[in-house]
Amino acid sequence: MNWPKGMNSILQGKIERTSVPTQTNYTQHGEGAPVILIHGLAASLHDWDILAPDLAEAGYAAYALDLLGHGESAKPQARTYRIEWMIEHLEHWIDSLNLSQPLVLVSHSLGGYLSLAYAQRHPERTRAQVLVDPFYSVDQLPSLLRLTYRKPVVRTAVIEHTPEWLFRVLVDMSSISLGRSGGSLYSLSEEVRAQTALDYKRTAPGAFSLPGNCPDLTPSLSQVEIPTLVVWGEHDQTLAPKSFEKLVRALPQATSHTFPGGHVPHQVYPERFNRLMLEFLAGL
Repeated sequence: MNWPKGMNSILQGKIERTSVPTQTNYTQHGEGAPVILIHGLAASLHDWDILAPDLAEAGYAAYALDLLGHGESAKPQARTYRIEWMIEHLEHWIDSLNLSQPLVLVSHSLGGYLSLAYAQRHPERTRAQVLVDPFYSVDQLPSLLRLTYRKPVVRTAVIEHTPEWLFRVLVDMSSISLGRSGGSLYSLSEEVRAQTALDYKRTAPGAFSLPGNCPDLTPSLSQVEIPTLVVWGEHDQTLAPKSFEKLVRALPQATSHTFPGGHVPHQVYPERFNRLMLEFLAGL
């Protein structure tokens, strides 16, 4: 079933598909060549609040969405989400935008999985992609995390009963471990830390099972034949940094750039990351 056209003339729109509850919350900044911004697990379109205005100023149309089960998009009531739901949700939303030219995908973590899957399925629509600490195989996860994903019901129950203040404490602690920035105790700003805790709490509990049921994309990486920039934090503790080097070797047209720190270099070093992004886009 086709989705109605998005309200592209305003900064925020909602798309609804009548057959299933897949309302999509998104924002648009600017006009021009389309850039699609895809956040990771337990995040939201606010991951790109600093990047999107810079893209608009440079002459691009930056579209950022809340993925299914995240932010203000629909949250189907299911104990376990399937990655195919996420891919289909993304595909239908992009279709609804009625874009007139190939797009660039910019993604983080689990969003990287969706970007790679979309580029493989729709090579004629995809101009290039930027993958930030991307997830593409469960083998990238630390062994302890892999064990928790084998018991999604237990993991979901824990998430459901964790208060937002505890999420905030965990976010603050991990931000300290990422290292100091500009003389501050935290590498992430107060605004980013508050938003991160909020996004964790409002993510549908069933979505946290996603990494455990994603088929390994490694065998099909050679089929993604578009210019790709892979960016990662050298001390990522969520996904193994060596896995990103393996990804660069597997993709036919990939280049790479590393940052100090952990899993969210686009938030820890937003000015440097944005300059890198614009340089990559200008060189396409």
